[in-house]
Amino acid sequence: MLYSKNRVTHSILRQTAYIVYTREGKYLLLVMSNRVMRWMMRGKIHRATVTDADLDYEGSITIDGKLLDLAGIWEGEKVTIANIANGNRFETYTIRGEEDSGEICINGAAAHLCNVGDLVIIIGYELTDVPVDAKIVLVDGSNKPVVK
Repeated sequence: MLYSKNRVTHSILRQTAYIVYTREGKYLLLVMSNRVMRWMMRGKIHRATVTDADLDYEGSITIDGKLLDLAGIWEGEKVTIANIANGNRFETYTIRGEEDSGEICINGAAAHLCNVGDLVIIIGYELTDVPVDAKIVLVDGSNKPVVK
């Protein structure tokens, strides 16, 4: 139960903190940033070809490990998948596939949203208050990186 709230502003960091006291004598410190945070694209694998769709797997997308590294996307990271062939968009997490395999496998329920041979865009994001220099990886029909 809320008893009182005191507002404190740090003069150097310019952040606002609220100290919330309860009737039980406990308190909680909530720090509020004065910066505007935005979701920015940090990495993208553009026009990758789906090599497999495994409906019976638990979920996620398996991606060639080299492509993950080039795009700056981590294993287990939440990504958005945009299917160029049919317009479907969905979110899932990444599994690192074998390096240089060209593997792009849609797993679990998301396999209903993509077919083998579909072109997809795989996008990773970052929550930040500064501009991001995104890593964009273009691939050929075999999911091998193409040098610009």
